[in-house]
Amino acid sequence: MNPLVRAIAVAAPLPSLGDNTGDLDRLKKVLAPQLGGVMPVVPYRRLSKVAGRFRAAGFAGAAIVNEMAGVPVLVDFLSRPPKVLAGMALDLGTTHLEATLLDLGTGAVLARADLENGQIRFGADILTRIHHAAKDEGLAELHAAIIGSVNQLATELAGRAGLGAGEIRALSVSGNTSMVHFFLKLNPCHLCREPYIPMVNAPDPCLAGELKLAIHPAAVVWFLPSVGSYFGGDLISGVLASGLDQQPETCMLIDVGTNAEVIVGNREWLIACAGAAGPALEGGVARMGMRAGPGAIEHVRIDPDTGEIRYETIGKGKPKGLCGSGLIDLVAELYLTRQIDIRGKFRPQAAGDRLIEGSEGYRFVVVEGKDAADGQPVVLGQVDLDALMRSKAAMYMYAILTTLTNQVGVAFGDLHRIYVAGAFGRHISPRQAIVLGMLPDLPLATYEPVGNSSLAGAQRILLERQARERSLALAGKITYIELNVNQEFMLRFSGSRFIPHTDHALFPSVPFFDGE
Repeated sequence: MNPLVRAIAVAAPLPSLGDNTGDLDRLKKVLAPQLGGVMPVVPYRRLSKVAGRFRAAGFAGAAIVNEMAGVPVLVDFLSRPPKVLAGMALDLGTTHLEATLLDLGTGAVLARADLENGQIRFGADILTRIHHAAKDEGLAELHAAIIGSVNQLATELAGRAGLGAGEIRALSVSGNTSMVHFFLKLNPCHLCREPYIPMVNAPDPCLAGELKLAIHPAAVVWFLPSVGSYFGGDLISGVLASGLDQQPETCMLIDVGTNAEVIVGNREWLIACAGAAGPALEGGVARMGMRAGPGAIEHVRIDPDTGEIRYETIGKGKPKGLCGSGLIDLVAELYLTRQIDIRGKFRPQAAGDRLIEGSEGYRFVVVEGKDAADGQPVVLGQVDLDALMRSKAAMYMYAILTTLTNQVGVAFGDLHRIYVAGAFGRHISPRQAIVLGMLPDLPLATYEPVGNSSLAGAQRILLERQARERSLALAGKITYIELNVNQEFMLRFSGSRFIPHTDHALFPSVPFFDGE
């Protein structure tokens, strides 16, 4: 391993009348052979601390060296090596943050934690937050909120590992382009305006103290680079985690969370596009929706003969609501049992006693109150179904995939593997997504879930120099298509507003019910 931060043992010759080399120069000279002959640099703000601690330790101990933009940066000196050199990998999500704490010496995971993004109070989606950033102090509020959330997460992680937050010596950040702008307090307004150009694609590493992070002030903060306004470092992480860029066969990576991001290619070429997906896969379109956590219904099956509903909850407890995968499962099963039609409208004659009509239209009872966690029934209303159909269309998932593959003359059947990440990869059944027209109608063996690839990539950044070099090379290798101005894509959009699609030939394995 070649971690982002190293603790290097040092025993320097003592100064004397015959050797008047300055303290820092002495330390750098001793370190150079262990750094490939390269002299480390020392940031101005660390000069006094490093020199003072080196002398106080008797010119022997452990030098803390960060790798920053390929340059070794000497940031601290300890009288003895730390018991654990800890680094934090962060998935900087729009709605949720997830992180791990790693031992940079062994690669072992010391702790895991997750947290809701504190920016949610300013808007559930990115566009709302970008508009908020344009207000007086709006950007400062968004920046403070995300820094506060990361600090809370770092403190929790460190506590679980028996450490203090100040003992975390590195942070790798994987997130979409907008979230990285908020994190760095950069104006995001041009991300949603043609020609959709960010202020920076590949931010240089910085020290944690510059961002007022609660981790060690000299900890290096390293950002996964982005490619476009909707194509962030989280997808670069996905490529690293899946190994897509090293495959001889043509493969595809799909990462659907707040954004829908797709990349297709192999070790020779890569082409990508992305668009806003909204909260559909995070349970955000249904009033009984919730994030994937304890009590969330994550899988649903409906017996086609009896109408009996079987469900699974995360944590195996009583149900509280529906997360994204549960919602997708439920709607697919309602369609397959003909309780809704191709427009996503309830069919009262088929839905039976579970369908209740109220002031806001029909509601389908998934779980009765006596079986639910809080005594309130878990229901799916027609308004929720309508919202899901709009969100499914707004995701343009099938339109995105078709537009991208057409650009390079690749048919879906030519794809060796489709890696599925994000909310899709962790919970959603590919078969049910096919039923709804969200994924191509291909053999299920084609699909390979890769879980939270954003976090997995961030972990590799902490531990592997090769991963850091690959990520920077990938950002320059990927051809990015801006869908907002792609006419072919816009024409394909309308067909996605039905189950599974207006062109039934695209989904031969999904039944189509005539007259509905």
